[in-house]
Amino acid sequence: MMVRSVLLLLGVGLWAPVSNSFQFMKGWKMPTHDPYAEEVKDKFGDKKLVVLTGTSSGLGRKTAMALLRTGEYHVIGAVRDVDKMEAVAEVDGFDMNNFTPMYCELNSFDSVREFCKKVDEFRLSKPIDRLICNAGVYQPTLPYAKWSVDNHEQTMQINYLSHFLMISILMKSMLDSPDPRVIMVGSVTGNDNTVGGGGVYPIADLHELDGFKAGFKNPVAMADGYGFIGAKAYKDSKLCLMMMANLLHTKYHKLTGISFSSMYPGCIAESPLFREKREWFRTYFPIFMKFITGGFVGEHEAGQRLFQVAHDPRCKKSGVYWSWNGGPREGRGTEALEKGGQISGGGGAGGGWDSIFENDQSRKVLDVETAMDLFHTSSMITQADWPSLKQVVSPCPTLKVIGAVTQGMVKREELKRMREMGRPGINEDMPLKVTKFKKAVIVTDRVASFTLKNTIGRVARFLGRRLLGRVPETALNGSFHTENAEAENKKSIEAAPTTEESLTTLNTNQELLNAELIAAKVKEDRKTVQIVDREDEALFSQIYEKESAGAMPSPSGNSTSVDSPLVHGSY
Repeated sequence: MMVRSVLLLLGVGLWAPVSNSFQFMKGWKMPTHDPYAEEVKDKFGDKKLVVLTGTSSGLGRKTAMALLRTGEYHVIGAVRDVDKMEAVAEVDGFDMNNFTPMYCELNSFDSVREFCKKVDEFRLSKPIDRLICNAGVYQPTLPYAKWSVDNHEQTMQINYLSHFLMISILMKSMLDSPDPRVIMVGSVTGNDNTVGGGGVYPIADLHELDGFKAGFKNPVAMADGYGFIGAKAYKDSKLCLMMMANLLHTKYHKLTGISFSSMYPGCIAESPLFREKREWFRTYFPIFMKFITGGFVGEHEAGQRLFQVAHDPRCKKSGVYWSWNGGPREGRGTEALEKGGQISGGGGAGGGWDSIFENDQSRKVLDVETAMDLFHTSSMITQADWPSLKQVVSPCPTLKVIGAVTQGMVKREELKRMREMGRPGINEDMPLKVTKFKKAVIVTDRVASFTLKNTIGRVARFLGRRLLGRVPETALNGSFHTENAEAENKKSIEAAPTTEESLTTLNTNQELLNAELIAAKVKEDRKTVQIVDREDEALFSQIYEKESAGAMPSPSGNSTSVDSPLVHGSY
């Protein structure tokens, strides 16, 4: 039976198209034992697990209701008043078997961490399928900032910073979900390419994030570091959420499969979000939005829209800012009266399920450099510890072994390169900092390299010279700038001969040196002999002159010449 199964798998792999040859293996995992499997099945069944903040009122309340009515979700509601939440759940008829309220005070980072810990304990081994960052406050009439438990401005911490921290903690619990989504509730006020976002002062703008860079603690109340304006604090927080959805999409989507998106459900003019506005505003603002601008959306419809982003298969797309209907229509007065203000429009009511579209985002929302600064400063403020993720690779055991061996070789070679070559032109006098672990790796590598170099390496070098030949001159030449002395040294080292060639050259050089020494010695001896010869010549000359004085003249009239070689000092 086992052999038949293996043959079947091989057959599938052989007959699969080339482009999808390994796709059938993508879901394979090493067999593991899940001690919570039965308990998870009893608690959740086949339902998806949702974490939703701000479920006791407004948009979160209606969204939780829509999720539970499908019978496909178990919702964990993060609220700061559990008693109130239980009363709301009873009034709205929540299925309490599939709804779990949990305490979470977004004014406190410690409370957020404790909430995430309870979520992990509650879910056991069940992955989180949806994380919906909905909770928010709006305090536009405040003449001064209010501070959180952590001494940060409340609007920014509740709306953005605490959600940022929550995502960093719970993201690891979403990795095993087949369709994980993180959804952030944005706002038209954070998108300044619209009338609502760019035409009403104050405008959302983080500037250089000087407030965040300074630590964002009392008395620093704004992200940009300037004076506090309650309405701007809200708009800035929504801008931060929308920017972070884009950045997390870029940073983590391909590595994790998690979809990161933001959405604007429309202006919920009757929402408790405006509970801190004056009474006249709460009375007339909904009328204005219904019959003048056409941008009014009721709580129920807004909840349906947020539910759609969590539920609709089309909304699993990452890096999107979701909106509905495309913009308030002209001639809306009569239609608004006929429909009680429920007309189609960008953020306005109506349009239904198929009116959803991918909305444009402003230059500020799409600013990648500011978004990176926002990520780093937010991590500093919240002390968020983001997971270190590795790219998903093929589950093939052979490839895993090859990958592990290759990875080890790469690390050793990189250490060797850094140790031996340094960083030319960059801190050349600064020694390379090597940890104890890296030192152990270097020592091990030296031992292993020496052994391999003198065994397999010798054969490999011999074959390499015979089969591969020398590096072409065109590959060594062609630089448009003169190489420095260090580069010349490296070049000479790279062109160094083999051990056999080095020994031959050394012997030859030694013989030449010996010959030069002998020649020098002979030359020195010759100089010494010539000095002695001059003394002898002077002595023989004196003897010759004395003898010549008494000698008989020759027949030719010349004195007898002594043409002796000794006279000339030659041998």
